Amino acid sequence: MDRRIQKSKQAIMDAFLALMSETDIENITVNKIAELANVNRGTVYLHFLDKYDLLDHCLEEQINRLIDKCAPDSEVTGKFTSKSTLLRVFEYLEQNSGLYSKMLRNRGVPAFRNRLLVVVRESLSRQFDLIASGPNFNKEITVQFLASAVISSFEWWISNSMPYPASVMAEQIWALLDRTMISLPLPNQNSRSVI
Repeated sequence: MDRRIQKSKQAIMDAFLALMSETDIENITVNKIAELANVNRGTVYLHFLDKYDLLDHCLEEQINRLIDKCAPDSEVTGKFTSKSTLLRVFEYLEQNSGLYSKMLRNRGVPAFRNRLLVVVRESLSRQFDLIASGPNFNKEITVQFLASAVISSFEWWISNSMPYPASVMAEQIWALLDRTMISLPLPNQNSRSVI
């Protein structure tokens, strides 16, 4: 992609995120986005169908950045996480708390929380495919419960101005996940923990 095109597209996305920090998405217009990005209205429509398409692109970009920055350790690829991976997630959220706070608090952006939930749910589901089985284990319920708990913890932490350091949050969440996984019926009873 031409650098000028990429630059104007990024300016539009940055302007949109800046406006989201000031107001709800319902109050953001394409004119306001174009004005702040220092482009004309037609340039916005050249890149995006409307502000909701722009929102989708911004959400996807932010989720991809989070995933890229917090990818699992190479030695545990394929597993849900490790303490160090979870710590990287909290550190990344901490470093970008302004943006993530906007995304989680803005009434027009439940899609961001839902997309995060899908990412965590998929990771947990893959992990449970590796470690859990048995007639008393309902993977769907367990995955939904744990994913919702993790996302709610992220949301609570960011919304409350991060009352604990990233390291404390990662340690606590990991301990809760580990306790849950220890109690699951495992195909190999010799490995009771994911740590």
